[in-house]
Formats: sequence, structure tokens, C-alpha cells
Amino acid sequence: MFIDFILEQFKQNFNNEALIWHDEAYSYGSMLDLFENWKLKLAEENLPAGSVVAFEADFSPAAVALLLALIESQCIIALLSKAVKEKKAEFCEIAEAEYLISLNLDDHISISKQNKKATHEIYTKLRHIGHPGVILFSSGSTGKSKAAVHDFVPLLEKFKRARHAKRTIAFLLFDHIGGLNTMFYTLANGGCLITVQDRSPAFVCSAIENYQVQTLPTSPTFLNLMMLSEAYKGCNLESLELVTYGTEVMPETTLKKFHSLFPHVRLLQTYGLSEVGILRSKSKSSDSLWVKVGGDEFQTRVRKGMLEIKAQSAMLGYLNAPTPFTEDGWFMTQDEVEVDGDYIKILGRTSEVINVGGEKVFPAEVESIIQLMEGVAEVAVSSEPNPITGQMVKAFVKLSTPETIKEFRFRLLQFCKDKLPGYKIPQKLVLVDNWLHNDRFKKMRKS
Repeated sequence: MFIDFILEQFKQNFNNEALIWHDEAYSYGSMLDLFENWKLKLAEENLPAGSVVAFEADFSPAAVALLLALIESQCIIALLSKAVKEKKAEFCEIAEAEYLISLNLDDHISISKQNKKATHEIYTKLRHIGHPGVILFSSGSTGKSKAAVHDFVPLLEKFKRARHAKRTIAFLLFDHIGGLNTMFYTLANGGCLITVQDRSPAFVCSAIENYQVQTLPTSPTFLNLMMLSEAYKGCNLESLELVTYGTEVMPETTLKKFHSLFPHVRLLQTYGLSEVGILRSKSKSSDSLWVKVGGDEFQTRVRKGMLEIKAQSAMLGYLNAPTPFTEDGWFMTQDEVEVDGDYIKILGRTSEVINVGGEKVFPAEVESIIQLMEGVAEVAVSSEPNPITGQMVKAFVKLSTPETIKEFRFRLLQFCKDKLPGYKIPQKLVLVDNWLHNDRFKKMRKS
């Protein structure tokens, strides 16, 4: 009913590879069998339509087939990945989960009924119209995680239009809007989804070579790690045609460096949010940060320098937070942008902007400059309180060669003085040996 167009692809591509998991290929025919088996299992478990189910998994044959069966059974699914295991209890509480489904490393699934009754008004609306739903949680890095609830039907609508069948890595997580987008796009077009149990540069590069991957959806942070590790040097990546990047602002230096290393690969900036879905996008060029976003299901506008979106696939609302929509139905992204005709350049999230005496500083701009310095392996910029200007710029830097902080500070000031206004030059420096010490970087890694 809800996923007939996907099941039709399963039938048409019955003998073709649908998914690679633990070095084993699963055909569309075997995935169809798994789906049918899980539909029967859910019926045996007596899960009523409209049940709120917390589903903890990563991409695997059972996880994909069961997710489709839950959709077809009109369940409301709170997606959880291993990355949020510390918040599992909190997320189940917010979602009022009536059932908990967990998938272990062997792809075996357990189902347990919880002593809960889900009564939120958004659930009542979904049950009334008889539609499945999905709950996506924000990272909660700046406060309590928000739970965005979608009607699954409009979220799936854009995948009904036929696109290209590609061999694609499932890099973004199972509970991430980008991860869902990758899965549905690939399966709805008869492509092959390559799962990875380790999202390190070495493992991903090896998977690209071994399975002739054509598309890699990822983040700027991963691309930077891939180049720093030089993991690509030991692998043949000639099959790779397209790298899509999103989830955070791309430093221009990272983009240009990756493009110069892989000129045969097309780079496409993507844009999406848990609250509205993934917009269609078109980069001006592979080494440009200017991008068009929109598509048939989306409208965009810029007000007071901030991007706003109206989407058919927009969430119904948060379970635990006020509405982020304007009175006329536009979602306020809080992303500041520059505009050039039909193109925009994403500068950064309002919450990350550093205010130095009334002047705005976007971390990505400063990071992009510092990354050009000789000896700088990685950098992330944040703010530090200042009694005079309110805030000042603080930089976490990992060096590729030994240097004292005094020596590096002198070099930094000399390097930046003709490239950045004085208020954008970091006044506080932290040299780190272990990059994971930086909280902002850890937040980006999770996405």
C-alpha cells in the first residue's frame, strides 16, 4: 500500500543485488522474502496499526526489511542507532514507545512490549488518517534532543520518480534523515546499498574498491579525515562517480583539495534537515560552495539572511518542543546564507555564529583559512567568553609537525593578518594531540 512502488522494484530486479552486508550479497528477491516474513511476524506479535515502536538498528538485511514491514503495518517508528545508545532510555521515554525492537550484530531481532500508552496528539492525527510515521531525534548538542515526527507517506513521495540505479554506500546512520534518504533512493531505483560496519576512511575506501561503489554520501569531516589519513592511496577508487556532502558546513579548502585529488569525481552539496527531509540540489561546480536547493516538493525563501523552507514532507511537529514554523507555514532553518541569483551559500547555523563586539564570525570561514597553513592537520573553531567584546574566537588545532604554542601563535597571526579582519583571528589557541578532545569535532563526527 504505502511502499508498493518499492516492492515493485524488488520484483522487477528479483535476481539483482539489493544490499551488501558483511561481504554477502542479498538479492532483491531475498529482500522481498525477508519483507514478507517480517510482515507475518508482526501480525503474530499482534502489533496494532498506529503502535509506537522504538527500532534500534544499523543498516542490514533484517533492519531494512523490517523497517519496510513496519511502514506497511502503519506503525509509528522511532529510529535509534548504536550511536545514541546512551540516550536510548531518554528517547524511548520521549517517544512513549509501546514496543522496543532491537537488532544485534548477527542480525537477530528481539521484540518486547513496553508498559506505555502513546497518547500524543500527533499520534492521534496519524492514527486517524491511517498513515505510518517516523520519529527522528536531533543530536541535542545544545540542549535536550528534539523529537521530530513525520507522516511517512509524504516523506516517501519523492522517491516515486524514477532516477538512476547506483551502487551506493550507506554511510550516514540508520536514524539520520540522510541515511534514510540514501536507502530509499537506492532501493526505489533498483540500485545496490553497500553497508559498512566500520565508517573509518580505510574501511570505506576498501569497500569502494571491493564493491565498485559509484556514490558516496558523506560529510566534510569524513572527507577531511580521508585525505589526512591518505587511506585512499592504497585503494582503487576509479569506480567512484559522485560524492555528496552535507550535515555541516564545508570548508572551501577541504572542497578544493578533495576536488584536486579526485578530479574524475563529481561533488554535490546536499541540504536537508530532520524536520523537512532532503531537498534536491545542484552545485554550481564540483569546487564551488554555491548551490541551488529546492525541487517539486519544496519551496525556499531567504528572510533577514536566513533560509526558510516550505515542504510537502515537513514534519507534523515536535513531541517535546514548540513549533519552529512561521505563521504561514515556513520552517525556520536558522541557517544563515548568502544569495547569488538562484544559488545560495550556506554560512552556518545561527547558534554557531560567534559574536565579537557585534560582528559576526562564521567558524567555517576561519577554519578554511587556518587549514591553508603549513603544518596544520586539522582545525575547529568555536567561541570563548570575553569581558570586553562578549565573545572571542577560539581555535582547536592539531599540528602535523611538532611546534610550541608560542611559535604557532606567531605564525598564525602573521598568516591571517592579510586574510582575515582582526576580530576573526583566533585569540585563544588550543593545540591537541587527540582530535577527539574537541567537543565541536565530536559533534560533527556523530553526524
